[in-house]
Amino acid sequence: MGQKINPIGFRMGVGISWDSRWFADQKKYSQFLAEDIKIREVLMKKLRPAGINKIEIERSINKTKIIIFVSRPGILIGRGGTGLADLKKFLLKELKIKDANNLEVVPMDLKAPDLSAYLVAQSVAEQLVRRLPAARVMNQAVDRVMRSGAKGVKVVISGRIGGAEIARREWKFQGSIPLHTIRADIDFAVYPALTKSGYVGVKVWINKGEVKI
Repeated sequence: MGQKINPIGFRMGVGISWDSRWFADQKKYSQFLAEDIKIREVLMKKLRPAGINKIEIERSINKTKIIIFVSRPGILIGRGGTGLADLKKFLLKELKIKDANNLEVVPMDLKAPDLSAYLVAQSVAEQLVRRLPAARVMNQAVDRVMRSGAKGVKVVISGRIGGAEIARREWKFQGSIPLHTIRADIDFAVYPALTKSGYVGVKVWINKGEVKI
């Protein structure tokens, strides 16, 4: 089971909370779901220089709260808060919200970027696109994560690595990644690298320790 299921979905509601927290009836559900997907797609592209990790969305009766986790909050906030104000205006226009009080944007500082599976996978993918040696890229990523205090890390890349004729799968592993232990705090991410030879998939598992259930 642990090998065949998303580690985050496997622990959802036990050690990990939902990224979207709201309730809707049958009519509003599809609308809110489409909005959440649109918000994430737009912000992930727009805030990439700020080192965006994930977006949490909370909805109450007339208010939408968007919590953005970034490794470089200064880029998001901007000088004197101008960046945050511009982002709020952009989202009001995209979501077609008339009253600015109905939308709240909260930036959160990600204290340990090297313990974020998404940012590590993104870094590996970007280096593969620049045609750096895959083995060296994976070794450096694993060393960086372990130095940041992780209990274990696994990096897997699959595809036409280094422009090879035949696709293959390579991985680097250090420490422990207990996939069946629900109390283990496992972060997981998948990120595609579009190289000249085609897509190379990058998967990263990071074990941050254990959480109280």
